[in-house]
Amino acid sequence: MFLMATSAVGPGFIVQTTSFTVQLGAAFAFAILVSILVDIAVQLNVWRVIGVSGKRAQVLANTVLPGAGWFLAALICLGGLVFNIGNIAGSGLGVNVLFGLDAKLGGILSAAVAIAIFLSKRAGLALDKVVVVLGAVMIVLIAYVAIVSNPPLGLAVKNAVLPDDIDVLIITTLIGGTIGGYITYAGAHRMIDAGVTGRAQITEITRSSVLGIIITGVIRVLLFLAILGVVAGGLDLTSDNQPAEAFQAAAGEIGFKLFGIVLWAAAITSVIGAAYTSISFVTTSQTSPRTRSIATVVFIAVSTLVYTLLGQAPATLLIMAGAVNGLILPFGFAVILWVAWRRRDLLGGYVYPKWLLGIGVLAWLLTLFLGYQSLGGLATLWG
Repeated sequence: MFLMATSAVGPGFIVQTTSFTVQLGAAFAFAILVSILVDIAVQLNVWRVIGVSGKRAQVLANTVLPGAGWFLAALICLGGLVFNIGNIAGSGLGVNVLFGLDAKLGGILSAAVAIAIFLSKRAGLALDKVVVVLGAVMIVLIAYVAIVSNPPLGLAVKNAVLPDDIDVLIITTLIGGTIGGYITYAGAHRMIDAGVTGRAQITEITRSSVLGIIITGVIRVLLFLAILGVVAGGLDLTSDNQPAEAFQAAAGEIGFKLFGIVLWAAAITSVIGAAYTSISFVTTSQTSPRTRSIATVVFIAVSTLVYTLLGQAPATLLIMAGAVNGLILPFGFAVILWVAWRRRDLLGGYVYPKWLLGIGVLAWLLTLFLGYQSLGGLATLWG
């Protein structure tokens, strides 16, 4: 659940949350609440189908429609590679804030840390430990800044239920950013690799899927409150790095350094999550752990090489990857719902709850809107 949560919380998550808080103020609380509820509806279904079946998403897709799984894997790997370049760039900026090192050198050193995790003899255990520790660090540090920024809690709570402003596009953007692309499957694939599968594990599967989203939601809420306190205090965030400006305004130079830690932790865990999940789509359960680890290391190394040469993911690639991520969710989720509805044989005879399938279908309809929005990115690229 921490792998899923920390995969969602990357540099883009931090910038996005800050930007939307500046734009909507306290009304952003409503968008966060709605996105969390939709995310839970999606992840409950994804984790349960994958967990009960014990099969990865691409295997289920290939079983339902031959070739569909490899198509899904190609989309996941493309998006994962491009966004990983951005994640490495974010880790480099975090190192720059903390130690003043060149951002490119910081990105290379951070990638080396991620590679070391997968090269360790007990890579799976190391992976789990790192994402839990860094996830906890982010929560504690952001919570501290949220407290010292003194946000208007009453106004935030009111707007969570009765918002002063509703922006549908922002809500759908949050959903896509939290469970779009590889993030949808990060925790579920790690779960089956850890052996938590089958009907007997349904309670554990359900608990973990919901807690994963709640952890992501807690981080987003705390970050929102931290920024809201600064904005409500009358400060206009006008710099190119609004999150760093807000942290510094709330807690002085300490706040600026805390931002560096949070940015680095968010970036490096997203590097790990993107690499792990992307490789899980091009390997099988029969692939040896060592082979998977080496493939993951190569994935991170390629991302780092491109970042080193270019400094960032090209804007065209980011637009394309963002659009691809928007299309992955409705396509991949449709496969999950089809298995839940029509392929009881893949679930070991398990009778899928109708209420869960129902909320899944409603969430899927919303993902179609997300996919439609993402086509705008492809249109921009084509133009």
